[in-house]
Amino acid sequence: MADSSSSSPQQSTTTLFSPYKMGKFNLSHRIVLAPMTRCRALDGLPNKAHVEYYTQRATQGGFLITEGTSISATAAGFPHVPGIYKKEQVEAWKKVVDAVHAKGSIIFCQLWHVGRASNQVYQPGGTGAPISSTSKPISGRWKILMPDGSYGTYPQPRPLQTSEIAEVVQQYRQAALNAIKAGFDGIEIHSAHGYLIDQFLKDGINDRMDEYGGSLENRCRFLLQVTQSVSDAIGPDLVGVRISPAIDHLEAMDSDPLNLGLSVVKKLNKLQEDMRGKLAYLHVTQPRYTAYGQAESGRSGSEDEELVFMRSLRKAYNGTFICSGGFTKELGTEALANGDADLVSYGRHFISNPDLVLRFKENAPLNRYVRTTFYTHDPIVGFTDYPFLDKRNGKYEIISRL
Repeated sequence: MADSSSSSPQQSTTTLFSPYKMGKFNLSHRIVLAPMTRCRALDGLPNKAHVEYYTQRATQGGFLITEGTSISATAAGFPHVPGIYKKEQVEAWKKVVDAVHAKGSIIFCQLWHVGRASNQVYQPGGTGAPISSTSKPISGRWKILMPDGSYGTYPQPRPLQTSEIAEVVQQYRQAALNAIKAGFDGIEIHSAHGYLIDQFLKDGINDRMDEYGGSLENRCRFLLQVTQSVSDAIGPDLVGVRISPAIDHLEAMDSDPLNLGLSVVKKLNKLQEDMRGKLAYLHVTQPRYTAYGQAESGRSGSEDEELVFMRSLRKAYNGTFICSGGFTKELGTEALANGDADLVSYGRHFISNPDLVLRFKENAPLNRYVRTTFYTHDPIVGFTDYPFLDKRNGKYEIISRL
């Protein structure tokens, strides 16, 4: 086990409430709303509940990243997830973005294609195999949430033909343009957690024999083409990339995750040089993110390896670095003070604490999240009904309970 103390960067005075300039965006604090699937977009359309949900979590100078948003009719793998490929979806997102902007927040749309992590029921017409880099299905160890609330199995996917990949790249490009049309400040390319782009990156999944498989150079090609195309369309400074080289979610395993991560970073650095413009950020999920959700304790047993892994990527990347995965206020503060990240994204705690930024600032207790309501379709319960703090008699108190 590596000695993290010997390689720990010198601590700084940076805190969660230090301002930060992320490219053209001036952030007043470093607490980011992480992208999280919530399954409330009936018929793929954001609605009034989404306006309230994102507005509740918006702060002056804050940064929000939306839930994964489908780039095409083949991209979904959960019930009632929003899309950004139809005119009516763009119009629906405008209401969310306008409300968030009215509170002074910056908001990016996460572009998502689940690839093989889908089911025929989510495909056009309710038939057809999901697309992927491979024909290997996700094993029966994993279950997919079905529209009726039951859990099903993942079917055998259809590997994309080499000639089809350009069409999927174009779908990402058009989705980015649609997001800008909806008023979003930028987009995040979801290249993590076992979804489509990650299915090309990981050698435990990608078994292709063409120019998109085999070597690291080939396995990174799809991500680089998507990033290049999207950046050409809307500008690199409006594009973030999320990766998770060490995460085995949905059996997305790689034989050498550190080398994979460093290779992606090196190629993104080179792409930035070629474009003569930096990407908005790189967003990396910590190794502590486990197969069936994030570690509840915040730190795993392999803490030292995790620090070495993340610091290696952080040191190698030329640009804004966001880390996520089971952070508490204390761990987020530590990561910033040690120079291990520029920004920290929070998921579960932001679900149950719409005023998480205020609670962290006031050292107030946090609401406990209710995991059973994460993926329900209710527009209120577990979505917009978590209580806020209220200032009474000179101090903040919780004004209501679930």
